[in-house]
Amino acid sequence: MNCAQFTDEHIGRIKQLCAQYGVAAACMGSPIGKSPIADPIDIESERLKRVGETGRQLGTRNIRLFSFYPEGDAALQQSIDRLGALTQIAAAEDLNLLLENEKGVVGDLPERCLQIMQAIDSAHFRFIWDPANFVQCGAARQVDQWWDALSPHIGYIHIKDARLADKSVTVAGEGDGQLPELLARLRDKGYDGVLSLEPHLLEAKHSSGFSGAEGMAMAVGALRELMAAAGIAEG
Repeated sequence: MNCAQFTDEHIGRIKQLCAQYGVAAACMGSPIGKSPIADPIDIESERLKRVGETGRQLGTRNIRLFSFYPEGDAALQQSIDRLGALTQIAAAEDLNLLLENEKGVVGDLPERCLQIMQAIDSAHFRFIWDPANFVQCGAARQVDQWWDALSPHIGYIHIKDARLADKSVTVAGEGDGQLPELLARLRDKGYDGVLSLEPHLLEAKHSSGFSGAEGMAMAVGALRELMAAAGIAEG
C-alpha cells in the first residue's frame, strides 16, 4: 500500500509509531507521476491534494513524484506542462514537490531532468538525486558530469548504488553511482537535508523495493563509512 491509499486508521497508527520511536516523517513517497502521460491530469491533481493532506497530518510538506511514462516525441514538453500544473497546486497548498529521476519515465537521464528543472523555476519544485537510477539508465560519471548543473535544484538525496555493467543494485560505494564524490560535493555545498536510504538489496521492482533487516543494516553501515570518510556527521 502506498501513501495515497492511507486511511485515517493508517495515519493514526503511523503517528503513534513515530512518537513511540522518535521518528519524524521527512517526505511522502507518493506514486504521483508513475502514470501514462496521456492520462487526465485531474487524476494526479486529486491524488496530490490527498497525499498533501496526509503529509500535513504526519508533519511533512514534502511530496516525492515522478515525470510520467512517455508517449511520442512531445513527451518532454507534456511532462513539463503537467508537472508545472502540479507545482501550481503545491504552491497554493504550501507543499514541496520533489522530482525523482527514474527508469522508464520522461525524467530518466540527467539531461532531461535538468531540462525539466530549468523549465519549472519554483521553490515548490525541487530535485531528488538517485544515483542508482541514473546508473541503471546508463549514466556514467554522473557527479563529474552533472553536479554543477543539477546541484542548484537539489532538495533531497536518495542513497542507492548500482553497477553499470549489469545494472545490479549494491550498497553505497560499491557501484558506479559515485557516492563518495556525491557526498563530498554535498559536504562542500553545505547540504543539511535528508539522506534517504533506499537500498533495494533483496528486491528491486519497478514500483517497489525491499532489503530486509540484514540488508538495511549493511546499507546503513556502508553509508556511515562513506560519511565518515567524507567528514560528514549524522544530524
